[in-house]
This record gives sequence, structure tokens and C-alpha cells, in this order.
Amino acid sequence: MRKYSRRDILTSLAALGGLGMVPSALGQAQAKTAASATRQRITRYEVIPVRVPMHDRVRDVFAEVYRKQGINRDYYDSTLVKLYTDEGLVGIGDALLNVEDSLGSVPQAKAICNRLIGRSPWEFLLDDSLGGVLIAVYDLIGQASGLPVSRLFSPETKTHIVQSWWSQCFPPDLMATEAKLGYNLGYRVHKVKTRDFEDPVEQAEAVTSSVPADFKIWADANSTWKTPERAIKYGERLTRFPQYFAIESPCDYDSLNHFRQLRDRFPLKLAEHYPQDPMPFVREELLQALVTGGPIGKTLVQRALMAEVTGIPLWVQHSILTGVAQVFQAHQTAAFPGIQHAVSITHVIQDDLMVESFEMKDGLYEVPTLPGLGVHFNEDALEKYRRG
Repeated sequence: MRKYSRRDILTSLAALGGLGMVPSALGQAQAKTAASATRQRITRYEVIPVRVPMHDRVRDVFAEVYRKQGINRDYYDSTLVKLYTDEGLVGIGDALLNVEDSLGSVPQAKAICNRLIGRSPWEFLLDDSLGGVLIAVYDLIGQASGLPVSRLFSPETKTHIVQSWWSQCFPPDLMATEAKLGYNLGYRVHKVKTRDFEDPVEQAEAVTSSVPADFKIWADANSTWKTPERAIKYGERLTRFPQYFAIESPCDYDSLNHFRQLRDRFPLKLAEHYPQDPMPFVREELLQALVTGGPIGKTLVQRALMAEVTGIPLWVQHSILTGVAQVFQAHQTAAFPGIQHAVSITHVIQDDLMVESFEMKDGLYEVPTLPGLGVHFNEDALEKYRRG
């Protein structure tokens, strides 16, 4: 891999137009849009708080895993939004980008939506301050321009993208059952959580014995292996399982020193949540993948372009369980060559709240081609799970 300096990165991004590629695509979209549509204004909104139980097959174990992490719940709360324009369009989104996101609270979601009233959705392109409400903005722009959301980011997009199945830190027998279910549903990549209260090798033995060899697995330790020495020990033990190809966050987040110690000794690919400053990790070739989940505007675009320039792939996981967010991240994955795959986690809740089903075939998801997101809320499900 080439060693990149900060100047190399900035020069390469400039050659790509920096963020210019995206405004160019958006400019093409705007050029195809009738003048009246670009002048349309957001006139009202709905904020819909929902509480969806975890799926029956995992609810009890999920609750137990949460309790071990100091969390007391067996459900998922989110804050959905609808934006309405004076031209009759309706954009949908999920204000929550991750479970700790204050922008996803009902008061914050309403405050964000109030900023949009009387203004054009085009004014808020790439605006990270909107949180997940930005999903609904992109949905409106796509509908107005007659283009799928993926085409707002790039004129050339993938038709199919890799989506990864996902499991919490389940006991080995349940993790094996979930892996088999994911494989049967068409997934070919599986992200699994590992913590101190479950042996990762026992999990690996159970999972790999339950699925065919083409089902690839990466484990997220969320820094619970603590030290490089312990991480190397687990990594060496996991090399017994050829399906395991990467470990995410084995040690402390953003720790250059720890990753320096792992660089030439760790036997699997190393991935990490996106550091505040990725340049030292890039220059020293410490990582083979970077993981990101929100923000979804300018920041995501910069990270995707960085991945394309450096050759260090980006794996996207917005920690939102509702279907609208999963489809949105599929659009972003389709738009950027630097994004290798996305992680799907809607299957752990009782209902993804969408009309359209999220279906995989041979490891791939076909990205919607209808204008906007190309999907719709299931209104009956919204009423069933509405809270407050």
C-alpha cells in the first residue's frame, strides 16, 4: 500500500473535486428538476416516536445482554419523521442516527424540523446538523428530481450492494442459529459482537459449524480485549476459522500506540471506528478498514472519498434499526466506490416499519431505483408501535 502524507490526501481529494463530485451530481439532479419543483417549500412535518419490541426469537437474550452492559430494555425506541412540501411530496426519515444521539430525541427532532419550515430542501444538502432528518430531505430532493437518492451523490452507482448480517453478543448456540438464519435469507457476510461475558472462540466454533464456508465473519470487540497482547492471543486462536476475516476495535478506540503494536503481529484484518484524525492511521498503514455510522451528510461524503483515495475501505453502520435508515445507507453505499459494504440490523426488531421488504439474494441487496428512497412507511405499523 502506498504511504500517504496529509498533502497527498488533500491533493487527491482536490483532484476528485473534494466534495465537488457530489455537488456536481446534485447540480445535474437540480438541472433535471422543473423550476417549480426546486422552488418548492417544506410546509409541515410529523414527528412520530415509536417503540418496537425486539424480535421474539432474540428478545430475552437481547435483554440479558443489555443488562450485562447496564442497560434495562427489550425494545427499540426511535423517532421517525415525515416532511411535506407545497408541491405534495412527502419525504421520510429517522431522526435517530445512533442510540446515544441527542438529535434523535423528540424535542430535538421537532426543533430541527422547525428550522426547515418555509424553506427549500435544496438549502440543506449535506447538512450534518440535521441528523437523521437529512434522510427525509434527500428523499424529497430525489422525488423532485426524479432520481433515486444514490444518484444524488454520484452519476454512476452500483445496482447491488453487499449488506452484512448482524448479531449482538449472543451465547454460542443462539449466535449459530442467527448465522444460519442470515445465510438462509441470502446474507454472505456476518458482523458479530463479542464481549467479556462470552468466549469469542466458542462463538466462532458454533457459528462456523452452522453455515457454509462462503459465509464470511468479522467480530466487533468494542475495545473489550483492552490490550494488544490479549487481542493478539484471541486473534491467533480465531485463525483456526477461515471464515473469520477481520476484527473491529480490539483495543482502546483511537489508540495509535495499541495499533502500532498490533500492526505486524495481528493475524487478521484490523478495522476501527473512524478516528478523530485518520491521517496517522493511514500514513502508518495501521488499519485495513474503517467503520463509520453517522453523520450522514458532508462528513460521510468526506470519509467515503478518503476511502476511495487511500484504498482503505469504509464499512457503514448507522446504528438505526428501522428500515428507512437501512435503505438510505444502501443508497450511500451504492454511490461511493470507497464504501465496501453496509451492516443491516433491522432483523433484530419485531417490525422494520416499511411496506417494502428488505430482501437479499446471493449476498447482495438490489438498491431501489424509484425516485427518492424508493420505499414507504407502513402506516398500520406506525400506529401499532407509536409511543407517547
